[in-house]
Amino acid sequence: MNSQTTVLEVGGLHWATSQSVVEKALARRPGVLGVEANAVSQTATITYDPTRTSLAELTGWVRDCGYHCAGRAVPEHVCDPMDEPDGSHSTHHPTRKHHPAGHETQLVDEPQTGDQPGHEGHEGRSAQEVMGHGGHHGAMSMEDMTRDMRNRFALAALLSIPITMWSPIGRDLLGFTASAPFGLRDDVFTLILSLPVILYSAWIFFDGAYRALRAKTLDMMVLVAVAVGTGWLYSLAVTLTGGGEVFYEAATVLTSFVLLGHWFEMRARGGANEAVRTLLELAPPMAVVLRDGTEVEVPTAEVVVGDLLLVRPGSKIPVDAVVEDGESEVDESMVTGESLPVSKAPGDEIIGASINTTGTLRARATKVGSDTALAQIVAMVQEAQNSKAPGQRLADKAAFWLVFVALIGGTGTFLVWWLAGASVPTAVLYAITVVVITCPDALGLATPTAIMVGTGLGAKRGVLFKNATALETSARIDTVVMDKTGTLTKGEPEVTDVVVHGLSEDDVLALTAAVERESEHPLAAAVVRYAEARQVPRLEVAGFRNVPGHGAGAQVAGRRVLVGNRKLMVDEGIDIAALVARRDELAATGRTAVMVAVDGTAAAVIALADAVRDTAAPAVAALHEAGIEVVMLTGDNEATAKRIAGQLGIDTVIADVLPGDKADKVAELQRAGKKVAMVGDGVNDAPALATADIGIAIGAGTDVAIETADVVLMRSDPLDVPIALRIGKGTLRKMRQNLGWAIGYNVIALPIAAGVFEPSLGISLSPELAALSMSGSSFIVAVNALHLKRLHLPSAPPAAATGAPGRRVPAPAGTS
Repeated sequence: MNSQTTVLEVGGLHWATSQSVVEKALARRPGVLGVEANAVSQTATITYDPTRTSLAELTGWVRDCGYHCAGRAVPEHVCDPMDEPDGSHSTHHPTRKHHPAGHETQLVDEPQTGDQPGHEGHEGRSAQEVMGHGGHHGAMSMEDMTRDMRNRFALAALLSIPITMWSPIGRDLLGFTASAPFGLRDDVFTLILSLPVILYSAWIFFDGAYRALRAKTLDMMVLVAVAVGTGWLYSLAVTLTGGGEVFYEAATVLTSFVLLGHWFEMRARGGANEAVRTLLELAPPMAVVLRDGTEVEVPTAEVVVGDLLLVRPGSKIPVDAVVEDGESEVDESMVTGESLPVSKAPGDEIIGASINTTGTLRARATKVGSDTALAQIVAMVQEAQNSKAPGQRLADKAAFWLVFVALIGGTGTFLVWWLAGASVPTAVLYAITVVVITCPDALGLATPTAIMVGTGLGAKRGVLFKNATALETSARIDTVVMDKTGTLTKGEPEVTDVVVHGLSEDDVLALTAAVERESEHPLAAAVVRYAEARQVPRLEVAGFRNVPGHGAGAQVAGRRVLVGNRKLMVDEGIDIAALVARRDELAATGRTAVMVAVDGTAAAVIALADAVRDTAAPAVAALHEAGIEVVMLTGDNEATAKRIAGQLGIDTVIADVLPGDKADKVAELQRAGKKVAMVGDGVNDAPALATADIGIAIGAGTDVAIETADVVLMRSDPLDVPIALRIGKGTLRKMRQNLGWAIGYNVIALPIAAGVFEPSLGISLSPELAALSMSGSSFIVAVNALHLKRLHLPSAPPAAATGAPGRRVPAPAGTS
């Protein structure tokens, strides 16, 4: 079956338990294969069959649930019909969108018109709004929702004061004696004052309850609406039938406390979405484009593929592009996490939202809108945040049944107290207290808030979790298997040793580099880089001669120089006795030994090897510190593998492994009872990545490796492996703490609310206190999740060079 995935805005999800309204309503629609909504991010990840439904229909169905939806959380691009208010494009060619993972996530192939769902709120948006600046497209941002919640609370709290003063509590307990104005009865006066609270402040409860019941589900809105509505309607009936004991104050104070708690809670969980909001804000609002040789400043959203961009020093690069003219250094840290500026020259790719630091660049736009690397990263983070871990799915089911139990429990509490001889008002108050105290919002928030913070924390470090299951599984890993080439090493040779005989090292390097500059061999390039880093003199070459498979020779500054393997030296009659022992010793440790002869005499042995990444050793040390076993899995020979393992302190080496056997080796470790994470970057790593409990792809790796993995490391830095696992452990710890608190709170509070301890211990709760404790519980859960931001993560040594893929960092002289 052909399936696509998109992330849509769902504005107005005030409560965590309201997620199920969207999920259940959309799940019943034709062509919808899966829905995962998130009240914290105000989005929903929807998997659908594009042959049976469209993005326009999905957008309309979200609105049918009663929520705002202006389309994708990250729009495609300015020319997408979904974003065109006038519907001027009657047709649209199919375009497939790819995440860094390589899997398709968007397909737009249906003609659309301006009156179709998806256009509302787009007209007149700025470029920043198109790219996600300032919240959601035309809907209430989290800040707006928080402000709205505050205003509703302020009105309810203000009117609750006089309502309470003219209630039985004010008269009997507080000794308030003033008569109600205009000669009205106290209950009539408090009824009038309560109307704005019920019709404005509390209306979101009734509206949400209606949506939930229409979607055939139960959520927190149902409970609060029942609690507030029951108390107020009972009081209204008493007032209209001549007066009696009423509790308008209970309904209004209950509303005030619920709104107060959720105002604070929404402020807290607003911080959980900081990572995505920060990423979206990285894109510059304007771009300078060269059209007919003239500089034109246009909104970034109006840049199209093929535009020639002018990027001055200090400016942000608006979209992904390829440099056509100019050289500069680009700071990509905000997108990839790469700490050092990356050199760019004609032909090099540059990433949108990165910063041009030194020179002026002219670059051709290659990817815009949601095709850019930044938008793809945002989309991956959003999908991960919206996905549900196994623990969260269980909590969602528990929240649904908790609402059902609360309604049954409230009814049962009323009947028990009434049959026990209590007055109807007393029985009603106990029933309302039970319904309020059992609200499962804390249970609904327990895991998604922690997942939001955890995935956001990872995104800031260039660690992208594809889903919540990967985040949870990473916390249980006890063995990390790492591919050697490209993961622990840089995947390119570097000089490790220079052993000289009869000449100085600088003289040997100058002569050797002169010959190697004429060669295209990767080992020759490594020697040249090393010599240039040592700043040796550049010498003239004449009579260069290549000996295929063996080496090369030339006349350099009047001297005959040979560079190559042992066979070349023997064939040329060179006596290598003085260096052969050292040459064999270096070769035995897995290095490639190149011999140098000058004027017929052996002059040096230069050893080369695949260079270890600067952060590989700290990464292994950090994993050991966390109690995790490290295994190197490589197709290289055992001598080479053990040399690298010895340098890094790796526990176990599995060498000489054929590409097709890597997955089998991972499976063997799993059969031994280990929870395995596999780290790799190549096509031959993909089966092993899929077999492992969690696959971690180095970001510079192949698309197929990234597609197969559960976690992507954007920086290609092995130090990010322990960072990913530590984030997973920290997130799982917060999830467990929050779930424990939410469940424990209900277990303790429910019998107190029902009045079980009232006869014997005199312990009970009023609806107002129940509302305050329920809201406080949700606030505590949100704040506890935000503490995850303080998680200590491993960092590279100050001198480490965490180079981007392809960066050449000279090796220290004389190291082995």
